[in-house]
Amino acid sequence: MNYVLNILIFFEIYLILSLSLNVMLGYSGIVSLAHAAFYGIGAYVFSLLSVNFGIYYFPCIILGVMVSVILSYLISLASLKFKGDYFILVTLAFQIIVFSILYNWTKVTNGPYGISNIKRPELLGLNTNTLTGFSIYSTVITSIVIIFLTVILKSPFGRVLRAIRDNELAAISLGKNNIRFKMISVAAASGCAAIAGTIYASYITFIDPTSFTSNESILLLSMVIIGGSGNIKGSVIGALTLVIIPELLRFVSIPDSIAANLRMIIYGLLLIFLMILRPQGILGEYKFK
Repeated sequence: MNYVLNILIFFEIYLILSLSLNVMLGYSGIVSLAHAAFYGIGAYVFSLLSVNFGIYYFPCIILGVMVSVILSYLISLASLKFKGDYFILVTLAFQIIVFSILYNWTKVTNGPYGISNIKRPELLGLNTNTLTGFSIYSTVITSIVIIFLTVILKSPFGRVLRAIRDNELAAISLGKNNIRFKMISVAAASGCAAIAGTIYASYITFIDPTSFTSNESILLLSMVIIGGSGNIKGSVIGALTLVIIPELLRFVSIPDSIAANLRMIIYGLLLIFLMILRPQGILGEYKFK
């Protein structure tokens, strides 16, 4: 039972990350390789405030989201200056910069040694120090994020995002401020990624920079592409697929070193297969270009 709850918690963390990245890719047409950076920013701001200053749990979450949203403005500015492959390179550069700061600014982040003794939340008497209690907490937070994203994406705001994604010039000709809509979508996605970071940090009670690398951003992008972009269902399938695959390999008599490489091979084959036969992913509506 503990094993199942552990998988559930990680699935919910990646579901939030996949859904939030889908807001940028599937609804706004913005391809980003910096999503793990916002994931890490949320985790680190939350952990530093909680451990070093003893600030209560939920204000730490709010501040982590705020910092992530403010820094997402840099990505928004880049989207105005760069398009296509150039923008992807800019987001990758942002990801590398954030990782370098987390790794080398040892006086603040403790560098490669990470931050430990991160406290778990106290929610209406719920004991989150147990797996059952924390799984309930993570499910509640994940449900809130899903409801929030569902509401905004099915609203007129979401319809405008899809219009900008499909034909930006047509949206502009109808009087839509594409810059403002893109900035809001990036901010919403970054804020949700920060929430996932706070869940991860409080669950593991330890973080270090290696959890927020460019490889993690590529994994998150793979989830959206494989599951399908442009709707909620695709993100659920993508997160479920790439969380379950590594766990299935545990039941096969394969050495850990080989299993890690095999996992990457499977990811690559899935991406190649889908790009050829179904570019929009398993349940997607938007064809990744």
